[in-house]
Amino acid sequence: MPFAATEWLGFLLQKISVLQHAPSQHLPARPGDPTPTSRNLDPLMHPFARARERMRALNAAKMERMFAKPFVAALEGHVDAVETMARKPATLDVAASGSWDGGLIVHDISRRSQLLSVEQAHKGKITGICFADADRLLSCGVDRNVKLWDTRSVPEEDERGAGPSSPLSIYPGKSAFNSIDHHRSDPLFATASNLVQIWDETKSAAVSNLTFPTSTETISAVRFNLSEPSVLASIGSDRTFTLYDIRTGKAERRVIMQMRSNSLAWSPTFPTTVLLASEDHNLYTFDIRSLNTPTQIYKAHVAAVMSCDWSPTGTEFVSGGWDRTVRIWKEGVGTAPEVYHTKRMQRVMSTLYTADARYVLSGSDDGNVRIWKAHSSDKLGVITARERAAIEYRDALKDKWKMDAEVGKVSRSRHIPKPVYKAAQLKRTMLDAQRVKEERRRKHTRAGENKPKAEKKKVVIAEQS
Repeated sequence: MPFAATEWLGFLLQKISVLQHAPSQHLPARPGDPTPTSRNLDPLMHPFARARERMRALNAAKMERMFAKPFVAALEGHVDAVETMARKPATLDVAASGSWDGGLIVHDISRRSQLLSVEQAHKGKITGICFADADRLLSCGVDRNVKLWDTRSVPEEDERGAGPSSPLSIYPGKSAFNSIDHHRSDPLFATASNLVQIWDETKSAAVSNLTFPTSTETISAVRFNLSEPSVLASIGSDRTFTLYDIRTGKAERRVIMQMRSNSLAWSPTFPTTVLLASEDHNLYTFDIRSLNTPTQIYKAHVAAVMSCDWSPTGTEFVSGGWDRTVRIWKEGVGTAPEVYHTKRMQRVMSTLYTADARYVLSGSDDGNVRIWKAHSSDKLGVITARERAAIEYRDALKDKWKMDAEVGKVSRSRHIPKPVYKAAQLKRTMLDAQRVKEERRRKHTRAGENKPKAEKKKVVIAEQS
Protein backbone atom coordinates (compact mmCIF):
# COMPACT_ATOMS: atom_id res chain seq x y z
CA MET A 1 0.00 0.00 0.00
CA PRO A 2 2.76 2.59 0.71
CA PHE A 3 4.35 1.72 -2.60
CA ALA A 4 1.07 2.34 -4.46
CA ALA A 5 0.61 5.68 -2.72
CA THR A 6 4.09 6.77 -3.73
CA GLU A 7 3.40 5.90 -7.35
CA TRP A 8 0.12 7.82 -7.27
CA LEU A 9 1.85 10.93 -5.82
CA GLY A 10 4.52 10.81 -8.52
CA PHE A 11 1.81 10.58 -11.16
CA LEU A 12 0.05 13.67 -9.76
CA LEU A 13 3.26 15.71 -9.69
CA GLN A 14 3.82 14.94 -13.35
CA LYS A 15 0.36 16.24 -14.25
CA ILE A 16 0.32 19.38 -12.08
CA SER A 17 2.25 22.45 -13.40
CA VAL A 18 3.91 24.28 -10.53
CA LEU A 19 3.73 28.12 -10.46
CA GLN A 20 7.19 29.64 -10.63
CA HIS A 21 8.19 33.34 -10.42
CA ALA A 22 11.48 34.92 -11.33
CA PRO A 23 13.13 36.29 -8.16
CA SER A 24 14.26 39.41 -10.10
CA GLN A 25 10.62 40.56 -10.34
CA HIS A 26 10.35 40.74 -6.55
CA LEU A 27 13.68 42.36 -5.71
CA PRO A 28 14.78 46.00 -6.07
CA ALA A 29 16.46 46.79 -9.38
CA ARG A 30 19.17 48.88 -7.67
CA PRO A 31 20.36 49.19 -4.08
CA GLY A 32 18.20 51.72 -2.27
CA ASP A 33 15.17 51.35 -4.57
CA PRO A 34 11.83 50.40 -3.00
CA THR A 35 10.78 46.76 -3.19
CA PRO A 36 8.45 46.16 -6.18
CA THR A 37 4.86 45.42 -5.23
CA SER A 38 2.40 43.32 -7.21
CA ARG A 39 -1.14 44.66 -7.27
CA ASN A 40 -4.38 43.64 -8.87
CA LEU A 41 -5.89 46.92 -10.11
CA ASP A 42 -9.32 45.44 -10.79
CA PRO A 43 -11.73 47.67 -8.77
CA LEU A 44 -14.09 44.70 -8.27
CA MET A 45 -11.37 42.92 -6.33
CA HIS A 46 -10.72 45.98 -4.13
CA PRO A 47 -14.04 47.66 -3.23
CA PHE A 48 -12.44 49.86 -0.54
CA ALA A 49 -9.49 51.18 -2.59
CA ARG A 50 -11.11 54.57 -3.22
CA ALA A 51 -12.01 55.04 0.44
CA ARG A 52 -8.46 54.13 1.48
CA GLU A 53 -7.00 56.59 -1.05
CA ARG A 54 -9.25 59.38 0.21
CA MET A 55 -8.17 58.72 3.79
CA ARG A 56 -4.54 58.83 2.70
CA ALA A 57 -5.15 62.17 0.98
CA LEU A 58 -6.81 63.52 4.13
CA ASN A 59 -3.89 62.33 6.27
CA ALA A 60 -1.43 63.90 3.80
CA ALA A 61 -3.27 67.24 4.05
CA LYS A 62 -3.24 67.05 7.85
CA MET A 63 0.47 66.17 7.91
CA GLU A 64 1.23 69.16 5.72
CA ARG A 65 -0.47 71.50 8.18
CA MET A 66 1.14 69.77 11.18
CA PHE A 67 4.66 70.21 9.81
CA ALA A 68 4.06 73.75 8.50
CA LYS A 69 6.77 75.69 10.32
CA PRO A 70 7.74 78.45 7.87
CA PHE A 71 9.92 80.65 10.09
CA VAL A 72 13.64 79.95 9.70
CA ALA A 73 15.62 82.80 11.28
CA ALA A 74 15.83 86.56 11.87
CA LEU A 75 18.75 88.64 10.63
CA GLU A 76 19.49 91.42 13.09
CA GLY A 77 21.54 94.57 12.70
CA HIS A 78 19.04 97.34 11.96
CA VAL A 79 17.54 99.49 14.71
CA ASP A 80 14.68 100.97 12.67
CA ALA A 81 12.24 99.94 9.95
CA VAL A 82 13.66 97.96 7.01
CA GLU A 83 12.09 99.64 3.99
CA THR A 84 14.02 98.20 1.05
CA MET A 85 15.86 94.99 0.10
CA ALA A 86 17.64 93.66 -2.98
CA ARG A 87 19.15 90.29 -3.88
CA LYS A 88 22.60 89.98 -5.36
CA PRO A 89 22.61 88.79 -8.99
CA ALA A 90 24.04 85.36 -9.83
CA THR A 91 24.03 84.26 -6.17
CA LEU A 92 21.61 82.29 -4.02
CA ASP A 93 22.43 83.46 -0.52
CA VAL A 94 23.35 87.18 -0.56
CA ALA A 95 20.90 90.05 -0.09
CA ALA A 96 21.16 93.68 0.98
CA SER A 97 18.82 95.71 3.15
CA GLY A 98 18.44 99.41 3.92
CA SER A 99 16.80 100.93 6.98
CA TRP A 100 15.25 104.15 8.21
CA ASP A 101 18.23 104.59 10.52
CA GLY A 102 20.47 105.11 7.48
CA GLY A 103 22.16 101.73 7.92
CA LEU A 104 23.09 99.50 5.00
CA ILE A 105 23.77 95.77 5.50
CA VAL A 106 24.74 93.03 3.06
CA HIS A 107 23.62 89.67 4.51
CA ASP A 108 24.95 86.18 3.91
CA ILE A 109 21.68 84.29 4.32
CA SER A 110 23.11 80.77 4.52
CA ARG A 111 25.57 81.66 7.28
CA ARG A 112 23.29 84.32 8.84
CA SER A 113 26.17 86.74 8.97
CA GLN A 114 26.95 90.23 7.63
CA LEU A 115 29.30 90.63 4.69
CA LEU A 116 29.15 94.44 4.87
CA SER A 117 27.63 96.80 7.41
CA VAL A 118 27.63 100.59 7.10
CA GLU A 119 25.89 102.26 10.02
CA GLN A 120 25.54 105.77 8.60
CA ALA A 121 25.44 105.12 4.88
CA HIS A 122 22.95 107.99 4.49
CA LYS A 123 21.71 110.80 6.69
CA GLY A 124 18.11 109.88 7.27
CA LYS A 125 16.36 106.84 5.93
CA ILE A 126 17.44 104.73 2.97
CA THR A 127 14.58 104.52 0.49
CA GLY A 128 16.07 102.36 -2.27
CA ILE A 129 18.93 99.94 -2.99
CA CYS A 130 19.91 97.82 -5.99
CA PHE A 131 22.98 95.93 -7.18
CA ALA A 132 24.87 97.51 -10.08
CA ASP A 133 26.75 94.24 -10.63
CA ALA A 134 28.08 91.34 -8.56
CA ASP A 135 30.32 93.53 -6.39
CA ARG A 136 28.81 97.02 -6.40
CA LEU A 137 25.70 98.30 -4.68
CA LEU A 138 23.69 101.50 -5.26
CA SER A 139 21.72 103.17 -2.49
CA CYS A 140 19.62 106.33 -2.28
CA GLY A 141 17.92 108.18 0.54
CA VAL A 142 16.19 111.29 1.71
CA ASP A 143 19.54 113.08 2.03
CA ARG A 144 19.36 113.72 -1.75
CA ASN A 145 22.35 111.52 -2.52
CA VAL A 146 22.90 108.33 -4.48
CA LYS A 147 25.95 106.36 -3.33
CA LEU A 148 27.85 103.54 -5.01
CA TRP A 149 29.40 100.96 -2.65
CA ASP A 150 31.88 98.15 -3.07
CA THR A 151 30.39 95.16 -1.25
CA ARG A 152 33.78 93.42 -1.06
CA SER A 153 35.25 96.14 1.18
CA VAL A 154 35.32 95.59 4.91
CA PRO A 155 34.83 98.67 7.12
CA GLU A 156 37.89 99.79 9.05
CA GLU A 157 37.19 99.41 12.73
CA ASP A 158 37.76 102.21 15.20
CA GLU A 159 38.08 101.90 18.99
CA ARG A 160 34.35 101.30 19.32
CA GLY A 161 34.55 98.32 16.96
CA ALA A 162 32.82 99.84 13.95
CA GLY A 163 33.68 102.39 11.31
CA PRO A 164 31.92 103.71 8.21
CA SER A 165 33.02 102.55 4.79
CA SER A 166 33.50 105.24 2.15
CA PRO A 167 31.47 104.96 -1.07
CA LEU A 168 33.09 104.63 -4.48
CA SER A 169 30.99 107.48 -5.92
CA ILE A 170 28.37 109.99 -4.78
CA TYR A 171 25.72 111.38 -7.11
CA PRO A 172 24.01 114.47 -5.62
CA GLY A 173 20.40 115.25 -6.48
CA LYS A 174 18.07 118.21 -6.03
CA SER A 175 15.34 116.44 -4.06
CA ALA A 176 14.86 113.39 -1.84
CA PHE A 177 15.01 110.06 -3.67
CA ASN A 178 12.33 107.40 -3.21
CA SER A 179 13.57 104.50 -5.33
CA ILE A 180 16.44 103.33 -7.55
CA ASP A 181 16.99 100.60 -10.14
CA HIS A 182 19.95 99.69 -12.34
CA HIS A 183 19.98 98.89 -16.05
CA ARG A 184 20.53 95.21 -16.79
CA SER A 185 23.61 95.62 -19.02
CA ASP A 186 24.53 99.30 -19.47
CA PRO A 187 26.18 101.52 -16.78
CA LEU A 188 22.88 103.39 -16.29
CA PHE A 189 20.49 103.63 -13.38
CA ALA A 190 17.12 105.30 -12.80
CA THR A 191 16.00 107.23 -9.74
CA ALA A 192 12.58 108.34 -8.53
CA SER A 193 11.93 111.61 -6.74
CA ASN A 194 9.57 114.34 -7.94
CA LEU A 195 10.56 113.12 -11.43
CA VAL A 196 12.21 110.10 -13.04
CA GLN A 197 15.87 110.62 -13.91
CA ILE A 198 18.38 108.50 -15.81
CA TRP A 199 21.99 108.61 -14.57
CA ASP A 200 25.29 107.47 -16.04
CA GLU A 201 27.74 105.92 -13.56
CA THR A 202 30.59 107.91 -15.12
CA LYS A 203 28.88 111.30 -14.69
CA SER A 204 27.90 113.18 -11.56
CA ALA A 205 24.65 114.63 -12.92
CA ALA A 206 21.54 113.06 -14.45
CA VAL A 207 21.74 112.57 -18.22
CA SER A 208 17.97 112.83 -18.85
CA ASN A 209 14.68 113.57 -17.14
CA LEU A 210 11.67 111.39 -17.97
CA THR A 211 8.36 113.06 -17.22
CA PHE A 212 4.82 112.98 -18.50
CA PRO A 213 3.59 116.39 -19.77
CA THR A 214 0.80 116.62 -17.18
CA SER A 215 2.68 114.90 -14.36
CA THR A 216 2.65 116.57 -10.94
CA GLU A 217 3.13 113.55 -8.68
CA THR A 218 5.94 112.28 -6.53
CA ILE A 219 7.35 109.06 -8.02
CA SER A 220 7.50 106.34 -5.38
CA ALA A 221 9.11 103.44 -7.31
CA VAL A 222 10.85 102.72 -10.63
CA ARG A 223 11.75 99.37 -12.22
CA PHE A 224 13.47 98.42 -15.47
CA ASN A 225 11.85 95.68 -17.53
CA LEU A 226 13.80 92.43 -17.22
CA SER A 227 13.53 91.48 -20.89
CA GLU A 228 13.52 94.89 -22.62
CA PRO A 229 15.84 97.02 -20.44
CA SER A 230 15.01 100.24 -22.28
CA VAL A 231 11.45 100.06 -20.92
CA LEU A 232 10.99 101.62 -17.49
CA ALA A 233 7.90 101.60 -15.27
CA SER A 234 7.04 103.91 -12.39
CA ILE A 235 4.23 104.48 -9.89
CA GLY A 236 3.34 107.82 -8.37
CA SER A 237 1.52 109.44 -5.50
CA ASP A 238 -1.30 110.67 -7.76
CA ARG A 239 -2.40 107.05 -8.41
CA THR A 240 -0.53 106.75 -11.70
CA PHE A 241 1.31 103.91 -13.39
CA THR A 242 3.58 105.10 -16.20
CA LEU A 243 5.71 103.41 -18.87
CA TYR A 244 8.82 105.16 -20.24
CA ASP A 245 11.24 104.45 -23.08
CA ILE A 246 14.74 105.66 -22.20
CA ARG A 247 15.72 105.61 -25.90
CA THR A 248 13.19 108.33 -26.75
CA GLY A 249 13.50 110.00 -23.35
CA LYS A 250 9.77 110.40 -22.73
CA ALA A 251 6.76 108.70 -21.21
CA GLU A 252 4.83 106.46 -23.59
CA ARG A 253 1.72 105.41 -21.69
CA ARG A 254 0.09 106.27 -18.41
CA VAL A 255 -2.95 105.06 -16.46
CA ILE A 256 -4.68 106.63 -13.46
CA MET A 257 -5.97 104.05 -11.01
CA GLN A 258 -8.64 104.09 -8.33
CA MET A 259 -6.10 103.99 -5.49
CA ARG A 260 -2.38 104.64 -5.15
CA SER A 261 0.16 101.83 -5.68
CA ASN A 262 2.99 101.26 -3.20
CA SER A 263 5.21 98.81 -5.09
CA LEU A 264 5.65 97.19 -8.50
CA ALA A 265 7.52 94.17 -9.85
CA TRP A 266 8.04 92.81 -13.38
CA SER A 267 7.37 89.13 -13.99
CA PRO A 268 10.63 87.21 -14.67
CA THR A 269 8.97 84.79 -17.14
CA PHE A 270 6.36 86.98 -18.90
CA PRO A 271 8.04 90.27 -19.93
CA THR A 272 4.71 92.04 -20.51
CA THR A 273 3.27 91.25 -17.05
CA VAL A 274 3.68 93.68 -14.16
CA LEU A 275 2.49 93.30 -10.57
CA LEU A 276 1.23 96.26 -8.54
CA ALA A 277 0.72 96.37 -4.75
CA SER A 278 -2.10 98.81 -4.05
CA GLU A 279 -3.32 100.93 -1.18
CA ASP A 280 -6.81 99.39 -1.52
CA HIS A 281 -5.63 96.09 0.11
CA ASN A 282 -5.35 94.32 -3.28
CA LEU A 283 -2.67 93.30 -5.75
CA TYR A 284 -3.11 93.57 -9.50
CA THR A 285 -1.36 92.03 -12.49
CA PHE A 286 -1.47 94.01 -15.74
CA ASP A 287 -0.51 93.14 -19.29
CA ILE A 288 1.16 96.32 -20.54
CA ARG A 289 -0.27 95.70 -24.01
CA SER A 290 -3.75 96.37 -22.57
CA LEU A 291 -3.69 98.61 -19.52
CA ASN A 292 -7.39 99.42 -19.34
CA THR A 293 -8.16 96.41 -17.09
CA PRO A 294 -6.01 94.19 -14.86
CA THR A 295 -5.62 90.54 -15.82
CA GLN A 296 -6.10 89.36 -12.22
CA ILE A 297 -7.06 90.81 -8.82
CA TYR A 298 -5.60 89.24 -5.64
CA LYS A 299 -7.69 89.80 -2.51
CA ALA A 300 -6.80 88.73 1.02
CA HIS A 301 -4.93 91.55 2.77
CA VAL A 302 -6.95 93.63 5.21
CA ALA A 303 -4.71 96.72 5.02
CA ALA A 304 -2.54 98.48 2.46
CA VAL A 305 -0.12 96.23 0.57
CA MET A 306 3.34 97.78 0.93
CA SER A 307 5.61 95.50 -1.11
CA CYS A 308 5.63 92.66 -3.61
CA ASP A 309 8.19 90.49 -5.42
CA TRP A 310 8.00 87.67 -7.96
CA SER A 311 9.47 84.23 -7.50
CA PRO A 312 12.27 83.55 -10.04
CA THR A 313 10.05 80.83 -11.51
CA GLY A 314 7.26 83.30 -12.23
CA THR A 315 4.61 80.97 -10.80
CA GLU A 316 4.36 82.61 -7.36
CA PHE A 317 4.89 85.97 -5.73
CA VAL A 318 5.12 87.33 -2.21
CA SER A 319 3.52 90.41 -0.69
CA GLY A 320 3.86 92.22 2.62
CA GLY A 321 1.20 94.44 4.11
CA TRP A 322 0.34 97.00 6.72
CA ASP A 323 -1.67 94.21 8.41
CA ARG A 324 1.59 92.64 9.71
CA THR A 325 1.38 89.57 7.48
CA VAL A 326 3.45 88.10 4.65
CA ARG A 327 1.42 86.31 2.00
CA ILE A 328 2.56 83.99 -0.79
CA TRP A 329 0.29 83.79 -3.83
CA LYS A 330 0.07 81.44 -6.78
CA GLU A 331 0.00 83.28 -10.09
CA GLY A 332 -3.55 83.35 -11.45
CA VAL A 333 -5.18 82.32 -8.14
CA GLY A 334 -6.69 85.44 -6.61
CA THR A 335 -7.61 84.15 -3.14
CA ALA A 336 -6.47 81.83 -0.30
CA PRO A 337 -2.75 82.64 -0.19
CA GLU A 338 -0.24 81.23 2.28
CA VAL A 339 -0.12 83.50 5.37
CA TYR A 340 3.01 84.02 7.51
CA HIS A 341 3.09 86.02 10.75
CA THR A 342 4.73 86.17 14.16
CA LYS A 343 3.71 87.82 17.40
CA ARG A 344 6.58 90.32 17.28
CA MET A 345 6.55 91.16 13.56
CA GLN A 346 5.17 94.60 12.85
CA ARG A 347 4.12 96.22 9.58
CA VAL A 348 5.92 94.58 6.65
CA MET A 349 7.63 97.22 4.51
CA SER A 350 9.61 95.03 2.07
CA THR A 351 9.58 91.46 0.79
CA LEU A 352 11.99 89.49 -1.38
CA TYR A 353 12.37 86.03 -2.91
CA THR A 354 15.76 84.31 -2.92
CA ALA A 355 17.17 83.32 -6.30
CA ASP A 356 16.48 79.61 -5.76
CA ALA A 357 12.79 80.29 -4.95
CA ARG A 358 13.05 78.27 -1.71
CA TYR A 359 13.06 81.13 0.79
CA VAL A 360 11.36 84.48 1.29
CA LEU A 361 12.78 87.50 3.11
CA SER A 362 10.64 90.10 4.84
CA GLY A 363 11.67 93.44 6.33
CA SER A 364 9.38 95.07 8.87
CA ASP A 365 9.36 98.25 10.90
CA ASP A 366 10.54 96.41 14.03
CA GLY A 367 14.04 96.41 12.49
CA ASN A 368 14.25 92.69 11.64
CA VAL A 369 14.89 90.89 8.36
CA ARG A 370 13.16 87.52 8.66
CA ILE A 371 13.79 84.37 6.62
CA TRP A 372 10.79 82.18 5.76
CA LYS A 373 10.41 78.98 3.81
CA ALA A 374 8.61 79.59 0.51
CA HIS A 375 6.68 76.34 1.13
CA SER A 376 5.91 76.13 4.80
CA SER A 377 6.03 72.32 5.18
CA ASP A 378 9.28 71.78 3.24
CA LYS A 379 11.92 69.77 5.04
CA LEU A 380 15.27 71.47 5.51
CA GLY A 381 18.32 69.35 4.84
CA VAL A 382 19.05 66.29 2.75
CA ILE A 383 16.06 64.29 1.48
CA THR A 384 16.57 60.63 0.59
CA ALA A 385 15.10 59.03 -2.52
CA ARG A 386 12.48 57.22 -0.46
CA GLU A 387 11.44 60.44 1.30
CA ARG A 388 11.23 62.25 -2.04
CA ALA A 389 9.00 59.49 -3.44
CA ALA A 390 6.72 59.68 -0.38
CA ILE A 391 6.48 63.49 -0.65
CA GLU A 392 5.60 63.30 -4.34
CA TYR A 393 2.98 60.61 -3.63
CA ARG A 394 1.34 62.73 -0.92
CA ASP A 395 1.36 65.79 -3.18
CA ALA A 396 -0.29 63.79 -5.96
CA LEU A 397 -2.96 62.56 -3.53
CA LYS A 398 -3.70 66.09 -2.29
CA ASP A 399 -3.97 67.38 -5.84
CA LYS A 400 -6.29 64.52 -6.85
CA TRP A 401 -8.59 64.96 -3.85
CA LYS A 402 -8.45 68.74 -3.51
CA MET A 403 -12.13 69.06 -4.45
CA ASP A 404 -13.18 66.83 -1.57
CA ALA A 405 -14.87 68.95 1.09
CA GLU A 406 -12.87 67.70 4.08
CA VAL A 407 -9.50 67.51 2.31
CA GLY A 408 -10.00 70.99 0.84
CA LYS A 409 -10.98 72.45 4.19
CA VAL A 410 -7.85 71.12 5.88
CA SER A 411 -5.61 72.33 3.02
CA ARG A 412 -7.12 75.84 3.05
CA SER A 413 -7.29 76.37 6.81
CA ARG A 414 -4.81 78.90 8.16
CA HIS A 415 -4.38 80.30 11.63
CA ILE A 416 -4.20 84.09 11.47
CA PRO A 417 -3.90 86.63 14.31
CA LYS A 418 -7.13 87.70 15.95
CA PRO A 419 -6.85 91.39 14.88
CA VAL A 420 -6.41 90.31 11.25
CA TYR A 421 -9.35 87.92 11.54
CA LYS A 422 -11.58 90.63 13.02
CA ALA A 423 -10.47 93.12 10.37
CA ALA A 424 -11.31 90.60 7.64
CA GLN A 425 -14.77 90.11 9.14
CA LEU A 426 -15.35 93.87 9.26
CA LYS A 427 -14.12 94.30 5.69
CA ARG A 428 -16.42 91.52 4.49
CA THR A 429 -19.37 93.18 6.23
CA MET A 430 -18.58 96.54 4.64
CA LEU A 431 -18.24 95.05 1.15
CA ASP A 432 -21.53 93.17 1.54
CA ALA A 433 -23.28 96.37 2.64
CA GLN A 434 -21.82 98.25 -0.31
CA ARG A 435 -23.01 95.55 -2.71
CA VAL A 436 -26.54 95.61 -1.25
CA LYS A 437 -26.60 99.40 -1.52
CA GLU A 438 -25.62 99.28 -5.21
CA GLU A 439 -28.26 96.63 -5.93
CA ARG A 440 -30.98 98.71 -4.26
CA ARG A 441 -29.90 101.85 -6.09
CA ARG A 442 -29.95 99.98 -9.40
CA LYS A 443 -33.34 98.50 -8.57
CA HIS A 444 -34.91 101.92 -7.95
CA THR A 445 -33.56 103.74 -11.01
CA ARG A 446 -34.73 103.72 -14.58
CA ALA A 447 -33.78 100.54 -16.44
CA GLY A 448 -30.41 100.86 -18.11
CA GLU A 449 -29.31 104.03 -16.29
CA ASN A 450 -27.17 102.34 -13.64
CA LYS A 451 -25.61 99.22 -15.10
CA PRO A 452 -23.52 96.88 -12.92
CA LYS A 453 -19.80 97.27 -13.47
CA ALA A 454 -17.31 94.41 -13.33
CA GLU A 455 -14.73 94.59 -10.55
CA LYS A 456 -11.85 94.71 -13.05
CA LYS A 457 -13.45 97.68 -14.83
CA LYS A 458 -13.37 99.78 -11.63
CA VAL A 459 -9.60 99.67 -11.14
CA VAL A 460 -8.42 101.98 -13.94
CA ILE A 461 -10.08 105.39 -14.16
CA ALA A 462 -8.34 106.80 -17.24
CA GLU A 463 -5.62 105.87 -19.72
CA GLN A 464 -3.34 108.41 -21.41
CA SER A 465 -0.82 107.93 -24.20
